Amino acid sequence: MKMNVCFSVILMFLSIFFINGALSKLERLKHPVKKKSDGSLSFLVIGDWGRKGGFNQSLVAHQMGVVGEKLDIDFVISVGDNFYDDGLKGVNDPSFEASFSHIYTHPSLQKQWYSVLGNHDYRGNVEAQLSKVLTQKDWRWFCRRSFVLSSGMVDFFFADTNPFVEKYFTEPEDHTYDWRNVLPRNKYISNLLHDLDLEIKNSRATWKFVVGHHGIKTAGNHGVTQELVDQLLPILEENKVDLYINGHDHCLQHIGSHGKTQFLTSGGGSKAWRGDVQPWDPKELKLYYDGQGFMSLHITHSKAKFIYYDVSGNVLHRSSLSKRSAHL
Repeated sequence: MKMNVCFSVILMFLSIFFINGALSKLERLKHPVKKKSDGSLSFLVIGDWGRKGGFNQSLVAHQMGVVGEKLDIDFVISVGDNFYDDGLKGVNDPSFEASFSHIYTHPSLQKQWYSVLGNHDYRGNVEAQLSKVLTQKDWRWFCRRSFVLSSGMVDFFFADTNPFVEKYFTEPEDHTYDWRNVLPRNKYISNLLHDLDLEIKNSRATWKFVVGHHGIKTAGNHGVTQELVDQLLPILEENKVDLYINGHDHCLQHIGSHGKTQFLTSGGGSKAWRGDVQPWDPKELKLYYDGQGFMSLHITHSKAKFIYYDVSGNVLHRSSLSKRSAHL
């Protein structure tokens, strides 16, 4: 009897393995859930920021601190382009302190930061940003290429979108990219897509958010990243992901349709004001602000609220999703 039970368990495991393919290799983390009266989770999102305080980075950082205190945030998410113009030179690059530790000094921002890499980060020493040495310098810092973060009712799937962009390989111009541990590119992308799809499918969280650097739907200067539209978007749609959060375009933006994945851009951490907007369906484009700022999210089991703020802390846009009937 015991042998039959064991054999059945083994068969079940093998069937799951062969149906899903190899198990996911993405690093998984858990952020402790803080006890709040409403059981909520709150965090800020900032992108495209690391300029040693310049281009209003310090002003944005101050307002992040003010909002972070009001919301009693749990952590901060960085959607990449953490250090301009060409990432970090190494673990002892003073830009780390000058653009991060010495800028985001408000007490409310002394929380864990979860970061992905942007294209400018890949123009420097990628391994430096991923190194635990930086965490020893500033405990808040955590950066990986791709990983999964669970916190209460939310699962976050952080994805390295940089290798998807073909022109970085075929038309690098005068830039040098650090593709260590990425090549061969096709295998890297294939493995990442497999792992993301598997992790999202296996998630039992109420909310599922995917975080990357490049935009999938955007009216910004860079335009849509076609490689992500072709390869990542189908996974988001099939798995009914609630939010895709990105930077890259130096603006604040909300694109979405009723009952579908919402696309939120928070790339206004410093240099902005590009002055150009791509045509987009006004029924989908809920916000486009060509300036500096950031975003906050407040999540409960039934509702996800997100708010965009400008460099002075003024509210530019509010919206929410409900698990019972998604609305904008």
